[in-house]
Amino acid sequence: MSESEQLSSISEDELKELAEDGGGISVLRASETCRGWNGIRYKAGLSGKTVGAKELSMNVATIPPGAVAFAHIHVDFEVMLYILRGRVRHEYGTGLRKVIESEAGDFIFIEPGVPHEVFNMSDTEPVVAVVARSDASEWENIVSYDRSSAEEGRT
Repeated sequence: MSESEQLSSISEDELKELAEDGGGISVLRASETCRGWNGIRYKAGLSGKTVGAKELSMNVATIPPGAVAFAHIHVDFEVMLYILRGRVRHEYGTGLRKVIESEAGDFIFIEPGVPHEVFNMSDTEPVVAVVARSDASEWENIVSYDRSSAEEGRT
């Protein structure tokens, strides 16, 4: 089994067991990296799966050195990031023609429906970020984006 398959293999029941339900306040204690998606490694975080959240999710993402989170779109939800470590480049918009770079200490807001691809700018250091979404399901409402079809006018 590959590392990404191992990271993705944690079940929904196992995720639910990670959080302590205090009856109105839930706590997920210093979690380990347990899941992977699209070149990014995630610590278990707060979501509908772990704490029963209805509208929000939050976790810590790590983009390994030199890695890319391939082009995708967040359907009908907002994303906010706070970069804890490293430098990241977002190529975004139609055809991914716009570019913005961010580093540790920067906040990033991604509007719903904006196509983007994320690059770790270092070949030696990871990018680590806190990720918050206005979607409790985390990944169910993300779709791939084909840069080449957009460039040909077939978005």
